[in-house]
Amino acid sequence: MKMDGKRVLVTGASRGIGEGIARHFHQRGAYVYGTATSKPDEDFGFVSEWFETDFSNRDSLSQFCTTLGEMKGFDVCVNNAGINIIKPLDQIECEDYSRIQKINLEAPYKIIRSLVPGMRTLGGGKIINVASIWSTISKTYRSLYSTTKAGLVGMTKAMAVEFAKDNILVNAISPGFTMTDLTKKSLSEEQMDELANTVPLGRFATVDEIAQVILFLASDYNSYLTGQNIVVDGGFTIV
Repeated sequence: MKMDGKRVLVTGASRGIGEGIARHFHQRGAYVYGTATSKPDEDFGFVSEWFETDFSNRDSLSQFCTTLGEMKGFDVCVNNAGINIIKPLDQIECEDYSRIQKINLEAPYKIIRSLVPGMRTLGGGKIINVASIWSTISKTYRSLYSTTKAGLVGMTKAMAVEFAKDNILVNAISPGFTMTDLTKKSLSEEQMDELANTVPLGRFATVDEIAQVILFLASDYNSYLTGQNIVVDGGFTIV
């Protein structure tokens, strides 16, 4: 799955799954552009250029999208940036709703709109939206998160149909429990073991395993798969 010379945008590329995605694209020859709310202090050699932008701020997002529209076309866009707010419905504030909608749904929508003209000029492109298993199932206190991730999957399907004639393939990927630095900080070993035991494969996904599915969707090997939500969860959502 070589990406030599491909121009790739990965949002939320400074940590977790986004970092892994950016690293894998770079290793295969892509020129990677990454976004972060603040440019990382440490050296991320796999990201060639950084955009410092805050998707919760509409002015910042608007400026970023204008910049994207003025640039040479991108071959691949991975909308990975997102947040989760876990609260009972009666404790959710208007600001909570607004913030998660802006970051998880509005930003990908506007970014895609900015990139499509350039992809058309190139003769096509690949767009991958990172959703979540909570787009297909849900649990207590996930009303905000499931709303936005299910919306992202719906957006993926609609745009896949609209842009099919332009040879722009649009797909979503829904990771299950994934072993990231944030996971390790958020959960104890005992909690991670308990969750892993609910997964048929008996473990969390690695960041590399999620990134490799995205690589396939973005590669020349994928020439016909579009409008799909690929659930990568070790079987969790089918039991």
